[in-house]
Amino acid sequence: MSEVLALIDYGAGNLHSVANALKAAGAERVEITANPDVVRAADRIVLPGVGSFKACAEGLRAIPRLVEAMTERVRIGGAPFLGICVGMQLLASRGLEHGVTPGLDWIGGEVRLMERTDPAIKVPHMGWNDVALGLKDPASGLIKAGEAYFLHSYHFVPDDGADVAAMTDHGGGLVAALARDNIAGVQFHPEKSQSYGLALLERFLEWKP
Repeated sequence: MSEVLALIDYGAGNLHSVANALKAAGAERVEITANPDVVRAADRIVLPGVGSFKACAEGLRAIPRLVEAMTERVRIGGAPFLGICVGMQLLASRGLEHGVTPGLDWIGGEVRLMERTDPAIKVPHMGWNDVALGLKDPASGLIKAGEAYFLHSYHFVPDDGADVAAMTDHGGGLVAALARDNIAGVQFHPEKSQSYGLALLERFLEWKP
């Protein structure tokens, strides 16, 4: 029987674009869902996200038992997890957009507004940019070097640099990808990153952290 991939629907993601990209990457059973029971039974989980950290965090918590089901399946059950854009940012301890909002706190750190140290640097960071790997690989081969599509004004500042799987540069270094154990997140949009993004999703479907 093919694996079930739960694509979390909490009103804050371009769900159908991500679902289509996952299917193009080879996912046979993509369940767009907010049902905690489906999440608890899923083999893999993807959390998309667009918009503000505050709105996404509140939207996720507004669905009864959903965060608990995700935590149980990922943190305890060990299901591979991928957060995309704000879905990655929600892994943080807190976000500082529109006040201080608690995150999932799965990877310690906070999400802050980009600092414009150079007037030529535009915020939001929008468009294609390099994804550069560090010396360590906490994602166990999931993240590769390449070029991906970004669209964000806030960035993840982790407590522990060992959780950084890749960086990009936009007026200074920004986290492009994070990973710890079976949990990974990417700041860029795989579903908009053409062959690079499709290859990433293919690896995620095979990822055995």
